[in-house]
Amino acid sequence: MKKPRIPAVEYIRGVAMMGVIGIHVGSEYLANPASNAQLTALFEIASRFSVPIFFFLSAFGLFYQLGEAETFDYPGFLRRRLCAVLVPYLAWSIFYLAHDGILYDVGFPILSLPSILFFGNAKYQLYFLVILVWFYVLMPIWIPVVRRMTWRWLLPLFLLQVGFDWVSSSWPPLYSYIAGLTAGSFWRQLLEYRLNYWVMHYAFVFLLGGWLALRMDWFLGFLRRRRGVVVAAFWVSLAALVGYYYALMRVDGYTQIEAVNTAHQLCFFGIVYTVAASLFFFAVFQYPCAPVSRLLPVFKLLGRHSYFVYLAHPVAITYLSLLLAAKGRVMTAPIAILFYLSVLVLALIGAVICRRAGERVPLVNLLTIGIMPKKKVQD
Repeated sequence: MKKPRIPAVEYIRGVAMMGVIGIHVGSEYLANPASNAQLTALFEIASRFSVPIFFFLSAFGLFYQLGEAETFDYPGFLRRRLCAVLVPYLAWSIFYLAHDGILYDVGFPILSLPSILFFGNAKYQLYFLVILVWFYVLMPIWIPVVRRMTWRWLLPLFLLQVGFDWVSSSWPPLYSYIAGLTAGSFWRQLLEYRLNYWVMHYAFVFLLGGWLALRMDWFLGFLRRRRGVVVAAFWVSLAALVGYYYALMRVDGYTQIEAVNTAHQLCFFGIVYTVAASLFFFAVFQYPCAPVSRLLPVFKLLGRHSYFVYLAHPVAITYLSLLLAAKGRVMTAPIAILFYLSVLVLALIGAVICRRAGERVPLVNLLTIGIMPKKKVQD
């Protein structure tokens, strides 16, 4: 029997989607040599929870519906989940490759298509779906692990995550080894694009989401009793990550781009911030205060269309960037803020239009957001 929906999950998806757009708009803003470090911190650092929190939410939803002792229909699960993820992934990948091939006059990469699809390189946001597919394929491993986990597992698993992510993203010998491999070889690609498909980069937050879902009553009670602690942990962890970003620039002499590429979601402070943000937003939306309650319809709209907006927002970024270039405008801080809002609104409008079109032509929803047409009930 399907369990009641948890509205907080949908609201958090909306927030996370806004964060992803912030990261990608921040990349455009960093092209300005005079970019403001504070605005960069807002776009690129404060939003670093946004991709890993999607894995937290995915695991939470899966294990919440699966429950503690129910049997697991792996073939049926794969059919449903791969339809929801793999079909849109392939459709959007082909779209972006064709679109960019025409726009930039580089053609369609037929020969390298298998490699592009395997690593999620058709567009910069699509790797998320590749990792998600691998998480789904490995569900027979995650289920027994999550069901056997106790709170005593959390710290060792967290430390393992920190160590693994440091080796993968910051360990100099690994980068030296990769640089010594034959350029273009498949082995080098497997290592160069490891962030695009190695699920172990986000295993802890995924397992944490599943573990908490199996303890829903305790989890919600904890958020209610310890709301102040959860809120404080979020702000402290954010301050630590932002402080690390500033320290890299002012103490170690990093540029903004170098600092952003170091103070990311896989560094120690980034992992702590992701965990704190996951609990914080759950608390905020599960037990909203008056100002948040008034904004819930907005977050509901954003959450409902977060999947499409996540997949489609690079289109808006591309054409707004071309418009700025045609006008000879540099992306200053005010323009960057307006640019961000424009991307969000345009992608959201596109989501609403396509969703309504999909109600008339179900294939649209299947290809864009993986929703199968509803079967008609026969009399």
